[in-house]
Amino acid sequence: MKRFIIAAVCAGSLISCNTSEKKQPIALDYPVTKKVDTVDTYFGTDVPDPYRWLEDDRSPETEAWVKTQNDITFGYLDKIPFRDQLKERLEKVWNYEKITRPFKEGEHTYFYKNDGLQNHYVVYRKKGDGAAEVFLDPNTFSEDGTTSLSSLQFSKDGSLAAYSISEGGSDWRKIIVMNAETREIVEDTIVDVKFSGISWKGNEGFYYASYDKPEGSELSAKTDQHKLYYHKLGTPQKEDPVIFGGTDAEKHRYVGGYLTEDDRYLIITGAVSTSGNRLFMKDLQDPNAKLVTILDHTDSDSYVIDNRDTKLYIMTNLNAPNQKVVTVDASDPAPENWVDFIPETKNVLSPSSGGGYFFAEYMVDAVSQVLQYDMDGKLVREIELPGPGNAGGFGGKMDEKEMYFSFTNYKTPGTTYKFDADTGKYEVYWKPDIDFNSDDYESKQVFYPSKDGTKVPMIITHKKGLELNGKNPTILYGYGGFNISLQPGFSITNSVWLEQGGIYAVPNLRGGGEYGKEWHDAGTQMKKQNVFDDFIAAAEYLIENKYTSPDYLAVRGGSNGGLLVGATMTQRPELMKVALPAVGVMDMLRYHTFTAGAGWAYDYGTSEQSKEMFEYLKGYSPVHNVEAGTRYPSTLVTTGDHDDRVVPAHSFKFAAELQEKQAGPNPVLIRIETNAGHGAGKPTSVIIKEQADILGFALYNMGYEVLPSKTTDKIKG
Repeated sequence: MKRFIIAAVCAGSLISCNTSEKKQPIALDYPVTKKVDTVDTYFGTDVPDPYRWLEDDRSPETEAWVKTQNDITFGYLDKIPFRDQLKERLEKVWNYEKITRPFKEGEHTYFYKNDGLQNHYVVYRKKGDGAAEVFLDPNTFSEDGTTSLSSLQFSKDGSLAAYSISEGGSDWRKIIVMNAETREIVEDTIVDVKFSGISWKGNEGFYYASYDKPEGSELSAKTDQHKLYYHKLGTPQKEDPVIFGGTDAEKHRYVGGYLTEDDRYLIITGAVSTSGNRLFMKDLQDPNAKLVTILDHTDSDSYVIDNRDTKLYIMTNLNAPNQKVVTVDASDPAPENWVDFIPETKNVLSPSSGGGYFFAEYMVDAVSQVLQYDMDGKLVREIELPGPGNAGGFGGKMDEKEMYFSFTNYKTPGTTYKFDADTGKYEVYWKPDIDFNSDDYESKQVFYPSKDGTKVPMIITHKKGLELNGKNPTILYGYGGFNISLQPGFSITNSVWLEQGGIYAVPNLRGGGEYGKEWHDAGTQMKKQNVFDDFIAAAEYLIENKYTSPDYLAVRGGSNGGLLVGATMTQRPELMKVALPAVGVMDMLRYHTFTAGAGWAYDYGTSEQSKEMFEYLKGYSPVHNVEAGTRYPSTLVTTGDHDDRVVPAHSFKFAAELQEKQAGPNPVLIRIETNAGHGAGKPTSVIIKEQADILGFALYNMGYEVLPSKTTDKIKG
């Protein structure tokens, strides 16, 4: 590694300030992680699993391993000379007032606000032009900030509110009901709720979904039977009836229930995987009505998004990979009666409704375009957005003509606009006052060829005038799965990276939803390697075009993106200097045996599915492809000990394999956040520390002993 000394006269120039002096590596003494003789047999092939014991999250041995690993990791991070500077700079940039889009419930207008460094957003409300008051403050839920607000839903007239909380970052929730006027708790707490919305039926009660509590650890044991319940106010939870699910004939891993705005129709979705759902409805005006099947298969993603009397508006990708909106009468809602309302186009559609209109947001090469339609399907206008980027919102209640939308991109902090649905005019409602000058930076979209020739888009963001010399610190971030689209969005962490002369590059990999169902399917199961090839090709593009080089490239991703990083670094370890896999799915042979992991089989397939699928999974599973004697990049694995979505055992086992088999001096560390989950609800103070550690680790392992750009004045300012 080189040592870089940045003088005042060359603060913006990395190359002219390096010397040949070697930076002294931080000494590491990895603990020996014990091995066990566990072996699984798949289709006649024996597969050892020596670190199986780390799957037991309740074991004192696992707890001791976590503590030992954290001691080593934080001992290393403490020695990074500019780590505190990064933390201070993150706090400085983070410390600005943040306000969300407002919404109306009853006589009040509600909004979420964070004064700057509060651990959680506070819910405020005001009546008319009156002063805003605190309605609900999640910062009071726990002393350490690890209990967070997950959702907040109001009854029909706004007089009651139900909110769910998460403790320690877990996906298990509790629901609390309060009188919205007095803010007094009016019900016993509903417990053991998971993967659920809250949908009120008038002021009488609400629908929610959950699983039976599993045997063994609630943080890792398999949950496989989702059920929809109805809670009537004033009755104990144990009497809540099951509305849907709970029988062998109706076994679904994911169930959802919600009402149309007029409270007439209960809409129910049932899915066995994260892609595709059955669709049902019930007319609540008829006390004798039965559940009606709209779709009896899981070959599409289809949802009722609105209604006018008996006319249903359904979003679907059935025979329409880029999605469309259809209408049908509730008296006979079968697909053969569907009529196109907003037809499919070449761009992916995300529809919403409000104010008597429909809004069609399209992704055009991952950038937003918004069209407005009336309730008869006639195009009213294209809404001219503030620029290329990502717009969100454009929805509300049927009678609300005033609504709000947000706009952001990789270099522009999110701004909220007030929008008049009838005229199409909008004005700035709230703009952040942040210590970051967007005008100093630029974003450029490029298209590069993947291994099989497929053109993949990528947005590259950096300082204007950046010299393409192959030595710019670069983060390549990706996801590539579950039909999830990566659209441009501002990040405080990334803004600090950009200030350092860093490059931030985001490719839209196959497996995502940027180009519809076909793009998604092209990165699933036996085609999953396409995702890794797309990511590798993005790295090669950045290197070939001298944005960076392997010595200055970090690859980053979380969850399915953690798998992406794990697979990429084991397939092409020489391609990057730093790997940053977060909460990753790393054991592809056993992922489906934990919590709701079996629901990911549409994207991944399972090791029990067929011999061919087993061999394919084993061929890229990060845990199973760490080879002794290989020089892997400097790696900082991150996870949370309460992650019950992608259990931390994935990361534990991957880190243990890397530490045992790593060749060369590059460090392999795992940072385990205690009392934290998959990421949602994490306190601001914890996020800032974690991000400072990640950025510091990346820059330090690229050879820096001081920050590459002069930030001292900003930090002290």
